[in-house]
Amino acid sequence: MNRFLKYALVGALSAVTILAAGCGGDKKADKGKVDMNKPVIVGVNPGPHAQIMENVKKIAEKKGLKIEIKEFSDFVTPNSALAQGEIWANSFQHEPFLKATLKKEPSFKLVKAFNTALFPINIYSKKLKPGDTIPDGAKIAIPNDPTNGGRSLLVLAAQGLIKVKDPKNVLTTVHDVTDNPHHFQFIELEAAAIPRSLDDVTCAAINTTYALNAGLNPDKDPIIKETADSLYVNIVAVREDTLKDPRLKIFQEAYQSPENAQFIRDKFKGSAYVGWKEK
Repeated sequence: MNRFLKYALVGALSAVTILAAGCGGDKKADKGKVDMNKPVIVGVNPGPHAQIMENVKKIAEKKGLKIEIKEFSDFVTPNSALAQGEIWANSFQHEPFLKATLKKEPSFKLVKAFNTALFPINIYSKKLKPGDTIPDGAKIAIPNDPTNGGRSLLVLAAQGLIKVKDPKNVLTTVHDVTDNPHHFQFIELEAAAIPRSLDDVTCAAINTTYALNAGLNPDKDPIIKETADSLYVNIVAVREDTLKDPRLKIFQEAYQSPENAQFIRDKFKGSAYVGWKEK
């Protein structure tokens, strides 16, 4: 190879190397960028969660974030869809439910992003009125699933009616009741069936969704209300890598905005509480 061709070849290879390095740098720089014109897909359950998200969608769009809402009719699919990347975030569950899901599905790399709203589980009765004392020996129906059953017992414990081993243990069961001075009888039933049991028990712990479906008013009808500082405040869940997505901050600002807080208060009138600390 003559000297001229040798130098020409070296120069050409150097140029290719520099160009390749330059392209690699651009890819690295582009990695952290997101397309703000492409909507993020947020999974919700029909009803209050969907209604709130429709309002958040309007607020977020003003901030430059487009949201597409996808409804799921069950409590299992939204986390599966999130783990598989079919949706960007979901808003339908409280943190204890997410933690219970992750124990069953350790491959789901899902985390809490921020608090949303609290849909309380309250104590209702057809035999007692708000302000009445629950009598000794009362039959109290509670959900038979670990999450909501424990939640019901913690509501009663917060009122000083019973004592439990750990008031912060979201998986409390009837076996964790350490003091039952009023000799309450706890009857564990499917959560959805509890409203139909009100004629047969003294009172019952009923989730807001089922209470509304049964024609109960979560603001006026409960004899005991779950308070807004509950451990069961709902959350937005995302995949772990989404925590670094700049769109998440905009989404949170829209959800936890004063406008959305007022919407929750006006729309649900006590059947849902703002679940974050307002500024």
